[in-house]
Amino acid sequence: MSGRWAVFARRWLVFAAFVLAWQWLTTSLADPYFPPPTRILDAARQAWLSGPASGLFLTDAVTADLLPSLGRLLAGWLVAVVVAVPAGLVLGRSPKLTDYVSAMFSFARSVPSTLLVPVFLVMFGIGPRAEIVTILWGTVWPILLNTIDGARSVDEVRIETARAFRIGGARWLFGVVLPSALPKVFAGLRSALSIAIILMIVSELMGSDSGIGYRMINAQGAFRLPEMWAWIVLVSLLGYLSNLLLTQVERRALAWHPGFRPERLGSGLA
Repeated sequence: MSGRWAVFARRWLVFAAFVLAWQWLTTSLADPYFPPPTRILDAARQAWLSGPASGLFLTDAVTADLLPSLGRLLAGWLVAVVVAVPAGLVLGRSPKLTDYVSAMFSFARSVPSTLLVPVFLVMFGIGPRAEIVTILWGTVWPILLNTIDGARSVDEVRIETARAFRIGGARWLFGVVLPSALPKVFAGLRSALSIAIILMIVSELMGSDSGIGYRMINAQGAFRLPEMWAWIVLVSLLGYLSNLLLTQVERRALAWHPGFRPERLGSGLA
């Protein structure tokens, strides 16, 4: 444990040194386009924590933009999980079916999600539905393809044991195939989560009247650059925290797996 905490401390010391260097460099240059961290922190306080005491000092930017963005992010990602994991398990154990749909999948996943944002805006209009569909389209592929790959790698001993006990149907998929495929499934979930954050911002930049991306582009247009940087830093923080949370879930879900190596995961304490 002491070794893990030593690594943790070293990482955050490096990060603190980076912030100090950022502060010194931006203060020395005095470039309005690159404000120092202290100004960004003050802009973040004014943007998010300058509301009334009755509302825990939270501003409208938190309740009307940040929280809805997170809701759309989770909705698109969770729908992708619900769709892609069962489909990937079935396709991974059905080589012939996979061959039939592989050309269609290759064509569909080659279309960038950002390219389809105008299409989704026309189909669903400006608002949450277009943003959720954009996130769903971009995140379903890494989950699906990793799940297919994981389902193909089920140990033959488990397959024969399941046959001997006549395990089939949903029990076979979710009791035998899914546990064996979980390392690949989690790899897809982590990749999809990073993509979901990117697509959340892009969809809100291009066609939304609320959200983190909307606030960011408004701050840029009004030349409130410290506030713009505050939103950028917030997105980075969301990416770090979401990856950390999913990593902890992965550690616990795969602790039993013989091929699992927790030290390979980039968590805050690893």
